[in-house]
Order: sequence, then C-alpha cells, then structure tokens
Amino acid sequence: MLRIDFNLVLTIINLIVLYLILRKFLFRPVMDIMEKREKMIADGISHASEEQDKAHALKKQYEDALNGAKEESTKMIEQAKLDAKQEYNQILNEANEKADKVMKTARESLNQEREQAFDDMKAQVAGLAMDAAKKILLENADNISGVNAYDQFLKDAGDSHDSEE
Repeated sequence: MLRIDFNLVLTIINLIVLYLILRKFLFRPVMDIMEKREKMIADGISHASEEQDKAHALKKQYEDALNGAKEESTKMIEQAKLDAKQEYNQILNEANEKADKVMKTARESLNQEREQAFDDMKAQVAGLAMDAAKKILLENADNISGVNAYDQFLKDAGDSHDSEE
C-alpha cells in the first residue's frame, strides 16, 4: 500500500522549500504589486469621481451663467425694442408736426393766393365792365345825355370800387 520511501520524503521537503522560496520571492512581491495596483486603481477612481464632481459643478456654473446671459440678452433685446419704438414714435410725431406746419403754411399761402386772385379778378371784372360801358356809351355818342350818363357811371363805379377796398 503506501510505502514511505526516501524519495517521497525528499520530494515533500523539496516542495516545502519551493513553496517557501516562492512565497518569499514570488507571492509576496506579486501580492504587494497587486495591493499597490489595487490602491492605485482605488485612488484613480476616487480622483476621477472628484474630477467628475468638479466637472458637474462647473457645468452647473456654466449653465447658470448661460441662463443669466440669455435672460440678460432677452432684457437687452426688449429694452432695444422699447427704445426703438420710442424713437419711432418721436420721429413720427416730429414728422407729423412738420407736415402740419407745411400744410398750415400751404393753406395760408393758398388762401393769400386765392384772395389775391379774387382781388385781381374783381379789378379785371371792374375794368371789363367799365370798358363795356364805355363801348356802349361811345356807340351812343350821338346823344349828349349819354356822355353825361358815362360820367355818372364812372363816378358811381369809382365810388363802389373805393368802398369795396
């Protein structure tokens, strides 16, 4: 059955010595390297987590700043629209005032020209009436009383012309 042989004892001793040598020179350094690597990975993960938190905080700051800028730009646009509307209304009012002044001046000028034309027309009508009367009286020049009537007509026309002015 089982025989204990000297080779078996030497093999067991060799295995124990090999295990101790491997443990001293291989397992411990490998375990130390694995522990260091595990620690390094854990530190990297915690550092990455911290950096991610910082990135989220910066992103929130930028989003807040962007929202503030959007609100400010909206306010600026609204203010610019209000300013433009006020300026438009002011320009429109000034243009209306100028147009009213021009219309008033034109009406006054038109009224003056109309009165002048009316006065000129009265003078021309009076002159034509006198010429017509003169012509009629000259045709009837045979009659002496006609000359007197002409003088009387001129006198009446002169009196009525003086009273109109």
